[in-house]
Amino acid sequence: MSDTDRQIAEWVEETPFLDTHEHLIEESQRVAGAIDQRFLPCNDWAYLFRSYAAEDLVVSGLAAADLRRFLGPDLRSEEKFRLIAPFWDRIRHTGYAQALRYTFRGLYGEDDLTAQSVARIAEKYHDTVQAGFYQRVLKLANIQGCHVNSLQRIFMETEQPALLDQDISILQLCRCSSADFARVEAETGRRPTTLEEWIDVIDFYFATYASRAVAVKSQIAYSRALDFVPVTKTYASRLFPHHSDRSGRLHALGPEDLKALQDFLFRYCISKAGEFGLPVKLHTGVLAGHGVMQLSHTRNNAAHVCRLLQDFPGTRFVLMHIGYPYEHEFIALAKHYPNAAIDMCWAWIINPVASASFLREFLMAAPSNKIFTFGGDYVAVEPIYGHAFIARRGIAQSISRLVGEGWIAFEETRDLIERVMHRNAGSFFKKIAAQSSPGSDGQVADSCLSTGAPSCSLDRK
Repeated sequence: MSDTDRQIAEWVEETPFLDTHEHLIEESQRVAGAIDQRFLPCNDWAYLFRSYAAEDLVVSGLAAADLRRFLGPDLRSEEKFRLIAPFWDRIRHTGYAQALRYTFRGLYGEDDLTAQSVARIAEKYHDTVQAGFYQRVLKLANIQGCHVNSLQRIFMETEQPALLDQDISILQLCRCSSADFARVEAETGRRPTTLEEWIDVIDFYFATYASRAVAVKSQIAYSRALDFVPVTKTYASRLFPHHSDRSGRLHALGPEDLKALQDFLFRYCISKAGEFGLPVKLHTGVLAGHGVMQLSHTRNNAAHVCRLLQDFPGTRFVLMHIGYPYEHEFIALAKHYPNAAIDMCWAWIINPVASASFLREFLMAAPSNKIFTFGGDYVAVEPIYGHAFIARRGIAQSISRLVGEGWIAFEETRDLIERVMHRNAGSFFKKIAAQSSPGSDGQVADSCLSTGAPSCSLDRK
C-alpha cells in the first residue's frame, strides 16, 4: 500500500456508517432466547449462518434436511460443526462466509471456525448475547444507527428507537396473500372485505406510524415483476370482494386480476409515502434463498421501475442491493432520474468484487449524493460487524483506485468518504412535513393512481 492508500483506508476506518437496511428482531427476544421457528430457530452460533451463509452451504452441496438440523435447537455444537465442515471449506471465500469469519475474529477473537475453535465460539456467542449487546456490536463496527425493516410487524414499535429507526412495511398492504390478511387482523383487529375498508387500513398505518418511520419498504419483487401500471379504483373495488368475504375465506384471483389489485394497492401506498414525505425502498436484484429465483423478473427490475420514477416524480425511491447482477442499469437510473437513489445494502456480501467495481463506476457516472454504501440486511446483529469490515475494505480500495488512476484528486477523498458512508443517508432520510392537498397523490378518486401518467390501461367494465 502506498501512503495515499493507507491514508484513505484510515479515513474509511474512522468514518461511521449510517446503516440503511437491517431486519433485526428485537434485542429482548435474542436475550430471552425463546425459540421461534421463523426468527430464532436456535440460540447458538449456528444462528449466525441463518442469513446468509446457510444458503451457500446448501448450494455447495449440504442436504436440506441437514441444514434444518444444523439450524435447529437439538444438536450440540460439535455435531453441528461436523455436519457442515466439508461445506464450510467450499464456501469460505464467498462474501457470506467471509462476513462470518471477520465476525468471529472481531467479536470472539477467533481467526476461523474450526474443530478446535467451535467450543470457544459457542461459549463466546452466549457471553455476547446480553442486554445492551446490539449497541455494543454496532459501536464496535463503527455504525451510528440502523434502519430496520421488521419481518415481524408492519411497523415495529422498537424498544430502542434511538438506535433502530423503523420502516413501514408496505408488502403486507399490497400483496393480498392470506398471510397479509392475517397479519393485518392480528395487528389491528380488522378483517376488511371491501377495498374502501382496506384503504382505511393503509391510511391507519400511515397516520399512526409515518411520523416515526424513516421510510417505507417493499420486497414484493420476490413474488412478481415491478411493472405496476395504473388501475382504476372502480375496477380494483370489483376485484377486492372476490378476494375476501365476511366469512374470513380468501378466494383465489386469477394471475391477471391479482396483479391488477396489487397494482392499485401498491400505487396507493406509494402515493401515501409521497404524501408523508417518506422515501420508498424497493428490493431489486438477486433473491435470498436458493433454487427459486426467476432471472426473467430480476433482469427487468430496472426497466420496470422507470414507470414508477416517472409517474411519481415527487416521491424519492431507494433502489436496493444495486440490482445485482444487473447493476449497470441502476447506475443509469440514478444518473437519469432525480428521484432515484441506490443503496448498496447486502451487495458487499453478495459479491464484494462486483460491489467495489460498482462503486467506482457509480462515482464516475452519477452524482455522489445519490448512493448509500452500507446496510447489513441481517436478522442477527453479530454478522453486521463482519459485513461492515468487508464494505470498508471495498470502499477504501475503490476510492484508492480512482485516485491512483487520476480520476479523483486525493484532496477530495475525505469529504467524499464521509458523504457516501453517512452524510448522504443522514440527509436523504430526514423526515419532512406531509405534503397533502385535495387532488394530490394521496387522494383516492375514481381515477388511476399516478402523477402525470398516461391514460389508464386497466379501466375495465
